Amino acid sequence: MSTMSLSFRENKALRWGILLLISFVMAANYYFYDALSPLKQKMGEVLGFSSSDFGFFIAAYSLPNVFLLMSVLGGMIADRFGIRITGFLFVLFMFIGACVTWYGASAYFNAGGFGYDFMGSFWKSKSPALKVMSLGYFIFGLGAETSIVVITKTVVKWFKGKEIAFALGINLAIARLGAAMSLIVTPQLMEPKWTTPIWFGALLLGIGFLLFVLYMGFDLRFDRREKEISVEVEEPFRLKDIKLLLTNRSFIYIALLCVTFYSAVFPFMKYAPDLLQNKFSFSEKLSGIISSSVYFGTILFTPLFGWFTDTKGKSASVMVYGSLLLVLVHLILSLTSLTPIIPMVMLGIAFSLIPAAMWPSVTKIVTQSRIGTAYGLMFSIQNLGLWGFALLIGMVLDKSNPGITADMVRAGVAKLDYTNPILMLAGLGLLGMVFAFLLKREDKVSGYGLELPNKK
Repeated sequence: MSTMSLSFRENKALRWGILLLISFVMAANYYFYDALSPLKQKMGEVLGFSSSDFGFFIAAYSLPNVFLLMSVLGGMIADRFGIRITGFLFVLFMFIGACVTWYGASAYFNAGGFGYDFMGSFWKSKSPALKVMSLGYFIFGLGAETSIVVITKTVVKWFKGKEIAFALGINLAIARLGAAMSLIVTPQLMEPKWTTPIWFGALLLGIGFLLFVLYMGFDLRFDRREKEISVEVEEPFRLKDIKLLLTNRSFIYIALLCVTFYSAVFPFMKYAPDLLQNKFSFSEKLSGIISSSVYFGTILFTPLFGWFTDTKGKSASVMVYGSLLLVLVHLILSLTSLTPIIPMVMLGIAFSLIPAAMWPSVTKIVTQSRIGTAYGLMFSIQNLGLWGFALLIGMVLDKSNPGITADMVRAGVAKLDYTNPILMLAGLGLLGMVFAFLLKREDKVSGYGLELPNKK
């Protein structure tokens, strides 16, 4: 068969080049998502944010995906109208949201700049800075989760039947490199202007948007080529596909595992630098470096575990082990004074095991024409947990530390006790283990082959 008669996905160099290009977009997404974590104390010092205020701000990210079901709608749009239109729109939302977040934190706005008086004229229990930054993070979240759906669907599109778990692992590894770098770079950029890390994250998202526009040309050629050589035609998306997903027990279990697992990880990572500063008296820079070790661990292990599930299978079992590790991590951090490096490394391994097995497993449970909708549903369910537990951690933290203010913590006369919030996350990990066991048991009945190697 001549080269001209082959699908573009048969071109190995092109396939992996596309993966690197779209993975940068996702890395910029992850970078900005975590770039605000090391700024918690600074927001308290400069903007007067309490822990509950910080939790309110972080939770704004998940609002569009919980209450507006944007991840579901975005997945449906991706299945109905394709990657190009959906990606362009939602990657642009990410960039706009990042810019608004930066503006809300800027000295210009908080000195009475454009919109300050208006934002202070309503809901006076919340400061103008908190409202504008939360609006920006809301818009960022509006684009971010659907962008991940689009990028994941893109990887599936180019790697269908070809190292799918390994490719998704590489994609996640590059994305988490962005998250890891944000925890290291943010403390370095805070001086002399503490808002510089937010501006830098917005810049990366702007570059990511331009790269996605470049990818759109490749995607258009891909679709034309597939049509020319009459490669398998997907079934059209139908609204009743949502009902089929919600009545599939394997999908329900994997979605519930998704929400419990990520709710015990992502909200935790928002508070991790502050936890290390309070419990272990680490500096801002050292706290950022140690927190970033979680992501650096995933850079190595996620592709490795992806390769393992591609070649050996055992995806359902891998999800059980990852959930168990998560429980141990939070128990160690909440109940012992063991050096945090050990549980952070363990969290990095758990954070590799679950995604490396979970996301490729969805492609076995769900047909290609419903994959965007399936991922969208999972992200919306996931964001319900991210929203709820970002708020809960902040509220439980304030309730567990009555009378302790941000000024007292900054002055070193008091420390925040994180025991109760972290124990709460250990309970989530335990629930995740239950859902992983149920998924493994259901797979024996449904016959999706989650314990079998992925096709080559």
